[in-house]
Amino acid sequence: MSSSPARASAASPSAWAARLRPDWLTDPKVWRTEVLAGLVVALALIPEAISFSIIAGVDPAIGLFASFTMAVTIAIVGGRRAMISAATGAVALVIAPLNREHGLGYLVAAVILAGVFQVILGALGVAKLMRFIPRSVMVGFVNALAVLIFMTQVSELRNVPWAVYPLVAAGLLLMLFFPKITGVIPAPLVSIAILTAVTVAAGIAVPTVGDKGALPSSLPVPGLPDVPFTTDTLMTIAPYAFAMALVGLMESLMTAKLVDDITDTRSDKTRESIGQGIANIVTGFFGGMGGCAMIGQTMINVKVSGARTRLSTFLAGAFLMVLCIVFGPVVSDIPMAALVAVMVMVCFATFDWHSIAPKTLKRMPVGEIAVMVITVVCVVATHNLAVGVVAGSVTAMVIFARRVAHHAEVTAVTDPDGTTVVYRVTGALFFASSNELVGRFDYASDPDRVVIDLSAAHVWDASSVAVLDTIETKYAQRGKTVEITGLNDPSANLHGRLSGELAGH
Repeated sequence: MSSSPARASAASPSAWAARLRPDWLTDPKVWRTEVLAGLVVALALIPEAISFSIIAGVDPAIGLFASFTMAVTIAIVGGRRAMISAATGAVALVIAPLNREHGLGYLVAAVILAGVFQVILGALGVAKLMRFIPRSVMVGFVNALAVLIFMTQVSELRNVPWAVYPLVAAGLLLMLFFPKITGVIPAPLVSIAILTAVTVAAGIAVPTVGDKGALPSSLPVPGLPDVPFTTDTLMTIAPYAFAMALVGLMESLMTAKLVDDITDTRSDKTRESIGQGIANIVTGFFGGMGGCAMIGQTMINVKVSGARTRLSTFLAGAFLMVLCIVFGPVVSDIPMAALVAVMVMVCFATFDWHSIAPKTLKRMPVGEIAVMVITVVCVVATHNLAVGVVAGSVTAMVIFARRVAHHAEVTAVTDPDGTTVVYRVTGALFFASSNELVGRFDYASDPDRVVIDLSAAHVWDASSVAVLDTIETKYAQRGKTVEITGLNDPSANLHGRLSGELAGH
């Protein structure tokens, strides 16, 4: 009997170890899913990274190195499992002018500084701002992203040999019907393999991955950026680095929230923010162009391939380098049509079709629809997800303020003896609603004693306190007294601190 506690205590560490052990270590099915998902994402990353390198004006190897280091690092330090981070178009657009004007050394230095900014912003709690992004903005963000991905694929279908079109159609059909046969192997991987084999065996001349640029033949080597370490250098790169940090964090946090919704799991947004910074610092020291979360590749990983762990993210980066260095000639022969088909399928899987269904649009408030449309239009027009999110969020705030402003109402009741009038104010009092409050009182005709009952209201800002002071002053000018009652504790505290202290009342 005495050995039972000892046995329980001995079993305890192993129980904890089993609980902490990742699923892919014990479940062959999970392992297979994660490995194959990582391989599919790696294949899709190659042409994307090369394209973004061209946008940034750097050698294709710079973008591929960035995708490798970002994916591997974020798999370890990130806060959202199965999310893919790599070189992105948004970051490339931000830093392209710096590279064009000052060269690669300044670009790499800016990537490192952007990572430092992201670590600081993450530690300061910038991730908490995500709660102020309305659902309609999120829907607009997702739909705009699907449109952008589709538009980038359309450019791959212009001025190409006619054989590209049946190859894309065949790829889509394979991905549509192959899952009905088996779900063991991801349909995108099957589609890429079959279309590559067909084009190579038949000698079909179509654009390939190799046409996008040369693949690297060795791993990146760490080093310091080739720039003078002076104040002038810091002043030159700081604006670009800060812009990159903000754009990268916004896209990463929005993508993390989207994956949360898809997988019904929660992520650590603060850890993700700091992790993005660490990944960019590491990427900079390895000479990469920096990056952030990639929504398209994340959707391939999570929604199409069914990945759920950090292993798929890590392997996406690892496979990327293996494919480039070891299997470069084979990868170069992959037809772009196969990858276009994969991305088109991702577009359709990403777009929230329910949001534009007639039944949904009939039930949705006009303001919510307007916010979604503005978000989509701004993103598509600027090709910048951050611009659309900011524009949509600001629009949502303005609509909300207008809606709440109309909820502040005033009703007056005069005592039977005619000596006192009680004004009952209901609703939220803030700058938008309180400004109209002054005109709701009858200063000339009211009796000598006026009671303003705020038990059904809340005072939110200094504007509301200034308006209450103005009302008191107008009555005082006519020799009448005002008593404000019913303030809740926060309102009373704010009113007590600011009443009589604000100019212009």
